[in-house]
Amino acid sequence: MYTAHTDRYADMPYRRTGRSGLKLPALSLGLWHNFGPDRPVDTQRAILRRAFDLGVTHFDLANNYGPPPGAAESALGEALKADFAPYRDELVISTKAGYLMWPGPYGEWGSRKYLLSSLDQSLTRMGLDYVDIFYSHRPDPETPLEETMGALHTAVQQGKALYVGVSNYSPEQTREAARILADLGTPLLIHQPRYSMLDRRPEETGLLDTLDELQVGSIVFSPLEQGLLTGRYLDGIPADSRAASDSPFLNSDRITEDLVRQLRALDDIAGSRGQSLAQLALAWVLRGGRVTSALVGASSPQQLEDSVAAIGNLEFSDEELARIEAVVKA
Repeated sequence: MYTAHTDRYADMPYRRTGRSGLKLPALSLGLWHNFGPDRPVDTQRAILRRAFDLGVTHFDLANNYGPPPGAAESALGEALKADFAPYRDELVISTKAGYLMWPGPYGEWGSRKYLLSSLDQSLTRMGLDYVDIFYSHRPDPETPLEETMGALHTAVQQGKALYVGVSNYSPEQTREAARILADLGTPLLIHQPRYSMLDRRPEETGLLDTLDELQVGSIVFSPLEQGLLTGRYLDGIPADSRAASDSPFLNSDRITEDLVRQLRALDDIAGSRGQSLAQLALAWVLRGGRVTSALVGASSPQQLEDSVAAIGNLEFSDEELARIEAVVKA
């Protein structure tokens, strides 16, 4: 029987999400890649246990996480039943809907029918009565935003979600979503964009400024740029890496000589701070408090521990930030 560490809240910083009452750990665990039937169940459960023992109270999912789609939610459901039933009220569990889940015209995007049906399926897979955060995973170009946001509002009214969020929305779409939700009486809690030292779109498009203005929280995915910022590619492409497998999320064409030079230079900066490259990358997205939380994946408890160690040094000097900018923009 699993018993959580009594000091699990000793070190992890928790940040208020926008203007809400909800605080999230600076690092949250994403179940995007490493939770499904192709991974040992014991390893999956060990990662979740270690995360909670380290103060990572937020587990982030989506209906399509696996593979196959739905597998990550099912895996979490088994772990919740086996290990975390006594701790449900200490956990923040989020899921999303927007990508393809079943055939036909009602199996993806942002219609009311799809979103609420998907949420019911997600709750069944996880064995939960409610999720803490339910997201629209991507904007639907053909469904009125009022319908999509109305479905999120209904999920809250039904008691199946406590808060709602959006992911992959532009600043303009985010602003309109927040307006619609405010009129309905269900505030927009959080936005989940992709953001890293190598992917600056939330800065360049003004999304972070928009979230600051709206007082909406943010939780960023791929802060390690699909593994590029973990140090695995400092000497090229390892045979067992994601890039070597020609993953749809990272392929070998991305690993150029110029990129490797950048990664080595960033690794030197990390070393001068007493950090690994991954820890530097996580600390960078969390710098200054603009980002509420950063999502990390893990294939082992040890990998998770390395990521969580980033919280030991989240401060940057102006010189360090300038060195990073010079490397990234070279």
